[in-house]
This record gives sequence, C-alpha cells and structure tokens, in this order.
Amino acid sequence: MLRTENLHIRRNQKMVLSDVTLEVRPGEVLGVLGPNGAGKSTLLAALCGELAPTQGQVWLDHQALNQWKGPQRAQRLAVLPQTSTLDFAFRVEEVVGMGRLPHQTGHVRDAEIVHEALKAADVEHLAGRSYLALSGGERQRVHLARVLAQLWPGQGGQTLLLDEPTSMLDPLHQHTTLKAIRAFADRGAAVLIILHDLNLAARYCDRLLLLEDGQPRALGRPRGVLQPELLKAVFGLDVLVQPHPELGHPLIIAR
Repeated sequence: MLRTENLHIRRNQKMVLSDVTLEVRPGEVLGVLGPNGAGKSTLLAALCGELAPTQGQVWLDHQALNQWKGPQRAQRLAVLPQTSTLDFAFRVEEVVGMGRLPHQTGHVRDAEIVHEALKAADVEHLAGRSYLALSGGERQRVHLARVLAQLWPGQGGQTLLLDEPTSMLDPLHQHTTLKAIRAFADRGAAVLIILHDLNLAARYCDRLLLLEDGQPRALGRPRGVLQPELLKAVFGLDVLVQPHPELGHPLIIAR
C-alpha cells in the first residue's frame, strides 16, 4: 500500500502541491482528475520518489519510500510515465522484458511473464516487431505491458502508478487498456491512474481524487466526486450527470 500524509511540493518558490493525504489501497483503482496544471503529474512524481516532498511523507508498506533500496522498491512499485522514450530497435518482447530486471526469477519464468503481460495489454500480436516501427499508441501499450511484467501477476503489497496511459489510444484500446489495469487491481495490486476522460474514470475507478491548483477538492467514490456543481467549479464545464443506463456508474454529458 502507498500512502501520503500532509504532502506538500514546492518548485521555484511556488507551492505546486499542498495538503494531500491519501492512500492507494490493495485491490483498488484510484483515479486522479483535474485540469491542466492542477498538480496531477507532480503528485505522481512525489509518489514514485522522483520528487522529494517539501513537507509531509510518502510511505510504501509502512516504510518511508526513501528508505527502500532500488531493487526492492522496484519489485513493489512500478511507474508508467506520460511519455516513455526509447531510441533503440529492441524487439517488443525485449522492451517488456525490461520490467523483469529487478527480479531474479530466471529466463524461463521471465519469458512466461512477458508472454502473459503482452496478452494482458493486448499487444501479443506485436511480439517480434521492432519497437521503433510501432505507432505511438502501440508503443504506449507495450510500455503498459512492461510495467505489468514488473509487478506480475499483481498482488497485495504492489503498487502501479500510471500517468495518462490512454492518451494516445483509440476508443477500443482505451477500454481494453483500462480493463487490463482493472483486472490487475482485482488480483490485489493497488493502482493510481491519472486520467482526463471523466467517463473513463467513472467507469473503471473505485475512488477519485479531484485536484485544483495543487490542492484536493474532493476524494471519494465517483458518484460523490462527479457532481455537476463541483465539475463546473473545477473545469468550468456545464454538464449533466446521469446513471449509465446499463452499468449504473455516473455518465457525464457536456451541455
């Protein structure tokens, strides 16, 4: 489990994140929403140890994040950034196999896990191809497979952080990707995901954190957070919120 208490981040004399207290629970998908510049990526950078808190603390399994050694932390915490740069012509399965570097499970077991992660991310058909020959959306899904392989099969004590993993994907693959992430959490992993699409967040997330100007505006179940008045105040967008006719989760319709 990953948690924060009274987290503050200051950059160049400006407080860009403040008063964030939350926990990412095993078996849960916690979505982070907010307009551009709200502090979403800053929060993820603090949660993975890329940014040191100005105030407050981040804990991973009851131990301060900065006290974990690299390989041990990488076995429990995986991060998919908004953009992943790789300029070498590795085969797809070699890229996914990089997720196994913190482990010592042997070539045979690693190959099995890579195969399962490729299937979970719906990129099994790309095996054998050069990473550089892939489209932007295909590359994004390959990197999802990589971080899934890093924590495979997903269980309590493991946390996955994702920054807009659907940003380059068509509608079909947005849903297949989020279904894979949802299934990973259902096996016991804790997942935090940054999203821009309110309807995708409503469908796939157990709880939502709504940020505005670096501060939490709401934290709770989608039905409690995705309220028209609150969305108008944070996003400046007039919306209708109605139950999905089949699934029941909130459906956000712009006026």
